[in-house]
Amino acid sequence: MDSDDFSTSDLCDAHRNDGDGAFRVLPPVLRDFGALRRFSGPVATVRCFEDNSLVKAAVESPGNGRVLVVGGGGSLRRALLGGNLGAAAARNGWSGVVIDGCVRDTAELARCAIGIRALAAIPLPTEKRGEGQRDVPVQVQGIWVRPGDLLYADEDGIVVVHGLH
Repeated sequence: MDSDDFSTSDLCDAHRNDGDGAFRVLPPVLRDFGALRRFSGPVATVRCFEDNSLVKAAVESPGNGRVLVVGGGGSLRRALLGGNLGAAAARNGWSGVVIDGCVRDTAELARCAIGIRALAAIPLPTEKRGEGQRDVPVQVQGIWVRPGDLLYADEDGIVVVHGLH
């Protein structure tokens, strides 16, 4: 989808009376770190805590216009994505990365032609223990995001839609 094909505000207007939980708005606590402020695509997920082994595996695989949503447990102690992995995500065709956790190498991430949202920056890397899960439902600040959902991010926020494929 072209970055001009949607507005999260318009999507919220269209779905404001939905009560079935298929339309969700992420809390406005995630900061922009990538070069693109607007991005969208089908969701792929990783659930991990202070171990980015599966994040690395995901961004080094073909993204095919998807958005990687990382349920990092909201940890502010370790960075789950840095400059090398941000560059890999852009190179491999990911539309964006949304992290319920931290990033590092922010100057490098700002040059990556991809949307990147996270809670904060911290210079400390993760330990690689090979722990976590892929393609499972994850939470971002208490909001459930599932593989195959559609995620839209722009200057006003991030919305997630299920069932409108």
